[in-house]
Amino acid sequence: MEQVMNKVKAKAIAVSYLRAGIAAAIALYLAGETDLKTIAMAAVAAVAGPVLKALDPKATEFGRGSK
Repeated sequence: MEQVMNKVKAKAIAVSYLRAGIAAAIALYLAGETDLKTIAMAAVAAVAGPVLKALDPKATEFGRGSK
C-alpha cells in the first residue's frame, strides 16, 4: 500500500511541476514572445526551482527530507 501512495504522490508532484511550466510558457507567449526555444526555456526555468527544492535533503516541508 505504501508504494501505491508513493506513485500517487509522485504523479501529483509531476502534474504540479508540469502545470507550473505550462503557465510560464503561456505567460511568455501572451506577453508577445513567439520564439519556441525561449518559451521552452521559460518552462524549464519555472520547474527548476521546485525540483531543486525537492532534491534538497534539508527541506523538511517536502522533498527528500520530508516524511
